[in-house]
Amino acid sequence: MSTATNGQGPLEGAVIAVAGAAGPAGRAALLRLAEAGATVVASDADAARLAEAVDAARYAHGGATVTGDTVDLLDLAATRAWAARTEKEFGRIDGLVHLVGGWRGSASFAETDLADWDLLEKLLIRTVQHTSLAFHEALERSGNGRFLLISAAGASKPTAGNAAYAASKAAAEAWTLALGDAFRKAGGEGGPKAAAAILVVKALVNDQMRAERPNAKFAGFTDVKDLAQAISGVWERPAQEVNGQRLWLTPEA
Repeated sequence: MSTATNGQGPLEGAVIAVAGAAGPAGRAALLRLAEAGATVVASDADAARLAEAVDAARYAHGGATVTGDTVDLLDLAATRAWAARTEKEFGRIDGLVHLVGGWRGSASFAETDLADWDLLEKLLIRTVQHTSLAFHEALERSGNGRFLLISAAGASKPTAGNAAYAASKAAAEAWTLALGDAFRKAGGEGGPKAAAAILVVKALVNDQMRAERPNAKFAGFTDVKDLAQAISGVWERPAQEVNGQRLWLTPEA
């Protein structure tokens, strides 16, 4: 089990997997979860960027256990193998944070390129299907498991040029809510022991984006550090309170 720097983190002893961990949001999540005391098992398709993210989290929080695994989340068997490996090695899985992202859009609805849908269906829907199917039984066994999808406000208020993106996000949300219903049913009268929840942002911003566009206001955007804090905080709330919920980090659309 992991040990946070002070040994007193709120997630001490928890084992949390992070899918899509090499991007800015993934890096922030690794740092925050490690700081909170969790053992963090990160995956990404980009091995080099994943190694950098894992190393950064390890160095920032001496003593924390942060591992990286290059996993093709478009391969259900490979995703199941990742989940089985993680549970075997660490004895439990208390969370799957789904940060696999991607965006494609067009200037107008009429100019929508259905090739964008083909890509986004894989990145934003198929990976959610595979991780949820691979991890849901382990999350139930945890006693305090969480499946967290990061989504966008546009899923519930799509714009003309974002049809493929919004539809993909909406489908991923529906799939996650179905997992939440499975957790609810499994819990019976005692309530769910695990939760599937959606964290909704308008868009994300990080320090590099601000440095590149110093005059931009990024109105309504959520900083990746604030997202990471919100992710960590979901374990501090009862499963019944967050299961099947959209947790808005931006004003509701």
